[in-house]
Amino acid sequence: MTWTFTDDVGVFLDAAGASLAARPAENTLVLTVTATLRHSGPHAYGEGTPLLGWWRGMDGEVAGTLVRTPPFVPILGTVAPEAIGPLAEAVPLPGINADRATAEALASRWPDHRVDEEHRLYRLRALAPPSPAPAGSPRTATGADRALLIDWFRAFGEETGQSGDRAERIVDDRTSHGGLTVWEDDGVPVSMAGVSRRVAGTVRVATVYTPPEHRGRGYAAAVTAEVSRAAREAGAEEVLLFTDLANPTSNGVYRRIGYEALSDRLLITAEPK
Repeated sequence: MTWTFTDDVGVFLDAAGASLAARPAENTLVLTVTATLRHSGPHAYGEGTPLLGWWRGMDGEVAGTLVRTPPFVPILGTVAPEAIGPLAEAVPLPGINADRATAEALASRWPDHRVDEEHRLYRLRALAPPSPAPAGSPRTATGADRALLIDWFRAFGEETGQSGDRAERIVDDRTSHGGLTVWEDDGVPVSMAGVSRRVAGTVRVATVYTPPEHRGRGYAAAVTAEVSRAAREAGAEEVLLFTDLANPTSNGVYRRIGYEALSDRLLITAEPK
């Protein structure tokens, strides 16, 4: 029973890919991050070298996964409880992004820590688009929208405490596969929502943003419902999204259009005494 580490995403997926795909909703972050590394190269998230790891139990099956793309803290997929102690001993962890129970178990081993964010993972059940729908209609974003979308991604990052350094790369990647949708009202773009590439039958809605001057009119719910519908029609078996538990408005919006809570994740930073 041991953790194995590599910086090669191909080696990692050869070893752990089947385990990740067996529980795609719970492993959505690891699946999408490794898909991006495979598609865009090892420096898709920054200049640091990725670290990818997997743990095998006594039966030889993979029962734990980790991916770290500096400067971000490591992300854990599903991890067997008995793999937590060996992980803490095998590699220094500056923090963790993991399901609530696993994150708390790891944090209890550190001299001190702080909880930076609490997220809730939702999965789409019966889609219920807002009725009545707001004015306007959706369309797939194109290269002509690039400058506006980059501005919106940076504004989203400022509001959520995330870096906007990768805004150009994310916009270019998502528009390349039709992964960004804009809601327009009277020809004016007023909201957007993105989706990840489909991996293991799942897609994840991400970066839903409405500029402040257009909020309160139902645009975000409408564009989220539209990308969710389109993802299902395109063959996604699961449509997922994360929300910040500190934002009750967004949590309420997604529940109203047909999403149900699946699990919680914590982003925790280790702090030395």
